[in-house]
Amino acid sequence: MRSVVFIHTNDKQMLGALVSAHSYRRNSRNPEAFDVRVLRAEDYPELQEKGRTFRRGGHERAWDPDDLQSFTPLRYAIPDEMGHEGVALVTDPDVFAVGDVAELFKRDLQGKAIWCRPRPGFGKITDPLATSVMLLDCSKLSHWKFKQDIQALWDHRLDYLDWINLRRESLDTIGLLEPEWNDFDHLTPETKLLHNTKRRTQPWKTGLPVDFTLRERRGLMSLVMPIVQTVAPNYTRHPDRKQEAYFYALLAEALDMGSVSREQVEKEVKLGHVRPDSLALIDRYRGQLWPAEATPKAA
Repeated sequence: MRSVVFIHTNDKQMLGALVSAHSYRRNSRNPEAFDVRVLRAEDYPELQEKGRTFRRGGHERAWDPDDLQSFTPLRYAIPDEMGHEGVALVTDPDVFAVGDVAELFKRDLQGKAIWCRPRPGFGKITDPLATSVMLLDCSKLSHWKFKQDIQALWDHRLDYLDWINLRRESLDTIGLLEPEWNDFDHLTPETKLLHNTKRRTQPWKTGLPVDFTLRERRGLMSLVMPIVQTVAPNYTRHPDRKQEAYFYALLAEALDMGSVSREQVEKEVKLGHVRPDSLALIDRYRGQLWPAEATPKAA
């Protein structure tokens, strides 16, 4: 069975997902060895219902289908999509290949069902886990049933943080990826998958109004966050210009190779999903694919 890279997204992050898909193919020495699929939250009716509530860290929250990250539950739909067979990689739409993802599919999984990395600043299997990039042996995840789990979320029988942080899984079934396979806003020659995880500095959104739900804070931070929203209501520029250049160089190449159309970019700008100077940045950064190879491979 062919391995699959799944990029889960919603329409607000669709351009990022298309650039991500292009990056996986162009940076692999063997792109025909795996498929790349984009999953849209809008195609899952259970994620589009307004008025739902769920529990996150023991606190009730309202579900917003229009939130920037409304796609995150789809991480747990992958075994169903694969018929509970084969190996799949699931990533967020703000993750871009710098290395060759085919290396992951050749990895000895050591009998484990899930491979991911700890969150930055942590290093043990018992620490918080980053599920934004997961390598999955779907044959070992028969207990992942998306429709049942999402209903349990709506019924408050499943806490979102327990689900998203893999707290329901046996630690014996989880392996740790090296940090370079989910490199959080960190781009070096060692980076394999670049993750622009800090939402406020995603390079394609600089200057746009913030359209995501801020995490609930406790104590003094609960008083500070409304002030932050008022003072800094827009996305800000990424502090590493190389990461802005890398995204727009990938987008330029995707345009030149037909993976993305100019009309799609113009539509995303009009919808306010990407910054209005995106076409100018495409021209500015075309070819600046450091540290990946400058010569594209056939898609």
